[in-house]
Amino acid sequence: MSQLSSRHLLGIKDLSAEDIQLILDTAENFKEVINRPIKKVPSLRDITIANVFFENSTRTRLSFELAEKRLSADVINFSSSNSSVKKGETLVDTVNNILSMKVDMVVMRHSSPGAPHFLARNVKANIVNAGDGTHEHPTQALLDAYSIREKLGSLEGKKVAIIGDILHSRVALSNIFCLQKMGAEVMVCGPITLIPKYIESLGVKVELDVKKALQWCDVANVLRIQLERQQIKYFPSLREYSLYYGINKKLLQQLDKEIVIMHPGPINRGVELSSDVADSNHAIILEQVQNGVAVRMAVLYLLAGAKN
Repeated sequence: MSQLSSRHLLGIKDLSAEDIQLILDTAENFKEVINRPIKKVPSLRDITIANVFFENSTRTRLSFELAEKRLSADVINFSSSNSSVKKGETLVDTVNNILSMKVDMVVMRHSSPGAPHFLARNVKANIVNAGDGTHEHPTQALLDAYSIREKLGSLEGKKVAIIGDILHSRVALSNIFCLQKMGAEVMVCGPITLIPKYIESLGVKVELDVKKALQWCDVANVLRIQLERQQIKYFPSLREYSLYYGINKKLLQQLDKEIVIMHPGPINRGVELSSDVADSNHAIILEQVQNGVAVRMAVLYLLAGAKN
């Protein structure tokens, strides 16, 4: 198989295991490209891509932009904060205006779950979901899967604990779908107020004790506490959260094995991870960032091949 089964990347839920495997294998080739002295290939020389971000983003937007430029695509960046959206223009009108400038592909981040799916039904371009509300963040899950595979050799049979704010995290949901499709076991861990009620129906284990979760897993993917998405208080204070769920060097030294630490960023240092863990040999956080460019190059390249 050398082509994706869909012309969009809206969520991991829509991908097959073969699709994921193809993306990860293609990313491996592109990782070699970005480590060469000349980091560009002409693969998307005739393609124009619009990065349409209705929500703030640093890593994801820069990673997509760099991936697009490494593939020699023409790139336009759109930010809703200084656009006609402020004047009441609809999402479809905004994107159709961009597409009328002969744009082939749209990478979109939006605060509303399902916004990329809505767009895919209403505009004639490949849509890549760069995060939709608390729903999915497919390229983050793909780069996380790639990073685990690179570090441990495969995903099959690996135990991955996702720790932290599961309730508000689009990364958690995409990771669960992706890891399970690739044969990994998944556990979620956090305060009970931050674990969604439905989560066990997805076939994941639930653990409220962070020490037990760390002892169980091969990989701990630690999520940020998303205070900006929390309308009510889910735990007494950040200090108390850090006391019960923060991961520090002392906690890792109590385990009878070495585990891999991941984080999608940005890190709240001293809350979910201490600096001596974030900067340690356990962590592959900067590798995740580098792998993000290769994975996004793979996604854009494969979708460009599935244009029609």
